[in-house]
Amino acid sequence: MPQSNRLEYLGFCFNPYQSWEGPLESVAFDEEAMRAMALDGDRPLYVVKIDERVGMAQSGGPAPTGRGRTATAQLLLKAPPLLPEQLGDDRFRIDHGVKYAYVTGAMANGIASEEMVIALGRERLLGSFGAAGLVPERIEAAIQRIQQALPTGPYAFNLIHSPSEAAIERGAVDLYLKYAVTTVEASAFMDLTPSIVRYRAAGLSRRGDEVAIGNKIIAKVSRPEVATRFLQPAPHPVLKQLVESGQISELQAQLAEQVPMCDDLTVEADSGGHTDNRPLVCLLPAIIALRDEIQERFGYTRPVRVGAAGGIGTPHAVQAAFAMGAAYVVTGSVNQACTEAGASRHTKQLLAQADLADVAMAPAADMFELGVKLQVLKRGTLFASRAQKLFELYRTHESLEAIPGPEREKLEKQIFRQPLEAIWRDTVAYFTSRDPDQIQRATDNPKRKMALVFRWYLGLSSRWSNTGEPGREADYQIWCGPAMGAFNHWVKTTYLAEPANRSVLDVAWHLMRGAALLQRLEGMRLQGLRIPGSWNQYRPVARAMQSSRVLEVHR
Repeated sequence: MPQSNRLEYLGFCFNPYQSWEGPLESVAFDEEAMRAMALDGDRPLYVVKIDERVGMAQSGGPAPTGRGRTATAQLLLKAPPLLPEQLGDDRFRIDHGVKYAYVTGAMANGIASEEMVIALGRERLLGSFGAAGLVPERIEAAIQRIQQALPTGPYAFNLIHSPSEAAIERGAVDLYLKYAVTTVEASAFMDLTPSIVRYRAAGLSRRGDEVAIGNKIIAKVSRPEVATRFLQPAPHPVLKQLVESGQISELQAQLAEQVPMCDDLTVEADSGGHTDNRPLVCLLPAIIALRDEIQERFGYTRPVRVGAAGGIGTPHAVQAAFAMGAAYVVTGSVNQACTEAGASRHTKQLLAQADLADVAMAPAADMFELGVKLQVLKRGTLFASRAQKLFELYRTHESLEAIPGPEREKLEKQIFRQPLEAIWRDTVAYFTSRDPDQIQRATDNPKRKMALVFRWYLGLSSRWSNTGEPGREADYQIWCGPAMGAFNHWVKTTYLAEPANRSVLDVAWHLMRGAALLQRLEGMRLQGLRIPGSWNQYRPVARAMQSSRVLEVHR
């Protein structure tokens, strides 16, 4: 056997046990047998030395001092069982009533669908419904369906910051309070709005000497200044305004000044959709340090937990996030290709073929005028380049009429496939029922009118992707980050290579299971055992085989 594949014990840690008790025939020295034992996280593992050879066993144990000592069987180290349930923060699992410190994030327009949230909730995993971009009637129907299927949870709903459509944000909060939705995932916030402060404060009450938090917020951030706002109590001027308007009570306002604005803070790195493309290894430690600083200043009874999102697509990424101190992990892009996702078959096939570099940044529909961008799939679609063209035209012209004739003709023929006047009529009809103020603000503002017309394409392109609009495949807007490519590389030789086999439950189980096994191997290395690098390559096996605890490991 090559030297690189042999186990070596370097003795970094002192082990008080000098001998091992157990049947010698149960000790394995074969490479494949030892690897199978090391990757069986359900059972304890004993690394022993017999006649100068290092081997492994799953039965036996340390011999008590003065008893069972032998010169030929020496216990070098013990690795206890390590299961996915042991990763992350215990309080996160308890507070949310979940099995794993794992969340599937809210992909907008219902991509994170009712089916996804319900499938996860039935297995005591937390999923967040993608309410962003949906009209109130659609959100209300989702609330009713999910609550009927999961009367005691767990589930969450997205609350996205809508600077251009404040009425939509207010309407979502109205529904969440009406139906007692007690957990929201807040995303894309640049500052705290009265709506999110109202949601937080309206769920506060006093329980003895403590503040009882009825409405939990999982805030998704990618910048320290935004994290600071969620880590601190609600701003007094906003609370005062809400009291004066009768939306919260005086007591709730007082209690809101004693607790942070969120219970959990998700640090979002290089993700699909809205992202600042920050590296997780830089951003996560900085936000954890910021949390510690603010916790010391305010002395909260229950410190805010900090989780990790963005780029989480393999067990190595999950394990790395936990190793850096994440209390929980959030996945996004990898779930969009799953059977439960509210995306079309064509979109799921494109996602399952994506590589690490098959992504690009494009203008966002909800923050178009601000120049905010989001990360999308560029392989198999022209959306990114066409959306960027629209933004360049918006930036350089003051109205639709100011666009040169040849450019306007290209727009109508290649992108909109209709005259711009027809697009404006559709836009008026859409916002008349959704948010009439949008049309009023554009009536005497040609620049604003142009933005709304361009947003017609940006908004519908994601819906075309979800519904599988025939003939519009080149315009599909598919939110996607590099994690999708990493996931595809990881599963390419397994049953999960086909999107038809991808369930959010399987994806969650294998990511967490693989991370737990990697953590176990790392613990053994820290005790002085030199392990072959090939052992780190855990690959999923169809879950039908998992009842017998069979795991497939590829070299």
